[in-house]
Amino acid sequence: MSVEEKPLIVISGSNSGIGLAMAREMLDRRYAVLGLVQDAEKDPVQHPDYRQEQVDMSDPESLQTRIAEILRGIDGPVRALVNNAGIGRMGFLEQLSVSDLQVVMNTNFLSHAIVTRAFLPLLKRQGHGDIVFTGSESALSGTRQGSVYCASKFAIRGFAQALREECGKANVRVCLINPGAVRTPFFDDLHFEPGEGEDEAIAPEDVAAVLAMVLEARPGTVLDEINVSPLNHVWRRK
Repeated sequence: MSVEEKPLIVISGSNSGIGLAMAREMLDRRYAVLGLVQDAEKDPVQHPDYRQEQVDMSDPESLQTRIAEILRGIDGPVRALVNNAGIGRMGFLEQLSVSDLQVVMNTNFLSHAIVTRAFLPLLKRQGHGDIVFTGSESALSGTRQGSVYCASKFAIRGFAQALREECGKANVRVCLINPGAVRTPFFDDLHFEPGEGEDEAIAPEDVAAVLAMVLEARPGTVLDEINVSPLNHVWRRK
């Protein structure tokens, strides 16, 4: 089977962290995967049923144009759209620049709204599909030095809840997955990270397994929101 002949999963941020684990899990389950990535030269997946397209999730104007181009090249139905890409900018609010605010909100919220808006007519026309968002436990409560990041994740949570109400009659399911601390490169440029214990962070593969559960739920059943976190919450400064 070619990529076009298999059910297609579209995943943003598919060449790193949670998105990479999701891509590999979906490929193992015999889906084709289209990745939307910031750097298309970085391809750790290397699979015949995987391809990726470069997009700038922080630039709303170029993203709209690029997604329209990508959509024109999709042949066949889309099984699911997984809005996963995200970045972190942590610190006290007055320490963050206006550019930091824009980049976080554009990448973590506005980009997903733009991509979803573009794919939604296709999903509704075909009469089935899933839209899945990677949220965060930061969407559940505000945290110190996380004002802008939390705001972006709160925005995604509200967006997903509203979209869920809009899409049900079109047989399009909407789910939000809220991971806690995940051991990924997300923390490489931050001043803190999860503890070293196995019960102090979850693995990207844990979140990918949740995605598989969401997609394989019985038709007519929707898993609205799923929180997945380590047994113990431990943070340490670098």
